[in-house]
Parts: sequence; C-alpha cells; structure tokens
Amino acid sequence: MSSVLEKSLAIIELLVDHPTGLSVSAIAAATEQPVSGVHRTLQELSRLGYVRQAQVQGNYAMTIKLPAMGLGFLGRAGITDVAQPVLDALAADSGELIRLSVIDGDRLIWVAVAQGATRGLRYDPGQEQGVVVHLASSAGGKAWLSTMSDEEALAKVSAQGLLRRAEGGGANAPRSLTLLLEQLAEARARAYATAVDSYIAGMAAMAVPVRYHGNGPVLGCLSIAGPAVRMTAERMADLAPRLQSAAVELGEAAVGSQYFQAIMKALDPVSAQDRRPA
Repeated sequence: MSSVLEKSLAIIELLVDHPTGLSVSAIAAATEQPVSGVHRTLQELSRLGYVRQAQVQGNYAMTIKLPAMGLGFLGRAGITDVAQPVLDALAADSGELIRLSVIDGDRLIWVAVAQGATRGLRYDPGQEQGVVVHLASSAGGKAWLSTMSDEEALAKVSAQGLLRRAEGGGANAPRSLTLLLEQLAEARARAYATAVDSYIAGMAAMAVPVRYHGNGPVLGCLSIAGPAVRMTAERMADLAPRLQSAAVELGEAAVGSQYFQAIMKALDPVSAQDRRPA
C-alpha cells in the first residue's frame, strides 16, 4: 500500500468485518502495516468520529457514523424507497430471505434485504448489506455473470478470484473455470442462476438479473435464499416466476431512483435519456 488514504481505507474495511473491534497489533498484522502507522491512523479516524476505542489500551471498533452515512445515501438515492416494498412482498410470498445487489463499477454489492421466514429453520446472515458479492460461488454473482459473454465473465472472476477466501463456504462452490462456465450456461438456459451448498454451507439460493425498464442494461440482481433442505430444485422452479416478476417490477421502478438513473446513464446514456420519467 502506498497512499495514506489506501492504508486508512484498508483499516476501515477490516473493522467493518469485526464489529467488536480489534487491537492495534491485530489490525497491523491483517493489513500488513507498521504498528506505529496504524496507531496514528486510528487516532486520526477516532478524532474524525469513524472509530472508537472502548478503553485505554483497548480494541478499536467502528462507530455508527459510516454505516449511518451509507444508510442515508441509500435513502436519499431512492434505492430503499424503490426496492424495499418489492423485497418485502417477495419475502412474504416466498417465506425466505430476499436480497438485492447492485452493480458498482466492476463489483456487485448487496444493498437491501427482507426476511420472510418468521420461525423455524431459516437463513439470515444479517451482516451482508454493503458486502461485495463473491461472483463465482453465489447465485447473485452467477446471475450477473450469465448476462455477459464467457470471456467477460471469466475476466471478472479472475480479477476477484475463483475461490471465496472466507470461513463457512460450501463444498459445491465451483473449483474450476470449466465447471463455472457450465453453471453459467445452465443459468442462461433456465433463466435463473442457482448456488446450492456453495456460497455458504447448507444454504441454497437462486437469483435473476434486474434490468433497467425490464429489458435495458443490468442494474443488479435479485435473489431468494434459504436452507438447502427447503430450497430444493423443485421449489426453486416453483419460485422462479415470482422471482422474475419481482425483478421486472424493480427494473420498472428503477426509473424513479436517482441512483439507478446514474448507473443507467453510465451504462447507456442514450437509453437513459429516452427512458427518464416524464
């Protein structure tokens, strides 16, 4: 890492994954920075209100300031206003976890969620909003990749990494590019992507792309996820029409979101101009 900003962001990104905080030495080791430099950065982030130290010589943890800024941005950009009613309705209908991811440059990021299961066995990670989606092992990632050529999909997977470097991954995550390409071909033929015991062990998910105004550029992906024992192939096939209908509804509603308008303008300036709300 070369710049002060890059080093600071590395610390922030690390602390996002550790809500109870980490020691200065642990942060330094994880980000491969000198302890003295990490301490100075943490002192500055603390002064600015982005991190806090629970007690003298204690761990450093994120404050609510940055998450609050993110939620405020989503609200003012119109993402939650547009998406949440659709997600809530699909969650109630399916009884499973619903997640919306949006494209941010070359990444896919989870931004909104709704839980339909109120009792019994359920999948509810509770910590994935704002997380970059791992493309090769997740249903949402494969849904996005399936909208591209194989060459473009492989380039994105190679840039991110075929294997997800995190605990709890499933045994069925694709471990070869050949297998991944076969799964993308199946997703195109079936009109939805699946990931069973892949992103997380014991979990199954299905996802479809969300296209601007129904048939425009891809803005993100919509998924249904739940325990693999319940999200069988037969149940996914039964849920597919409802998932696809919700994705179309989101694509139509995206016209009213400033954030989706901005994405659309970057992807297709002419089409965005033609389709802006009257």
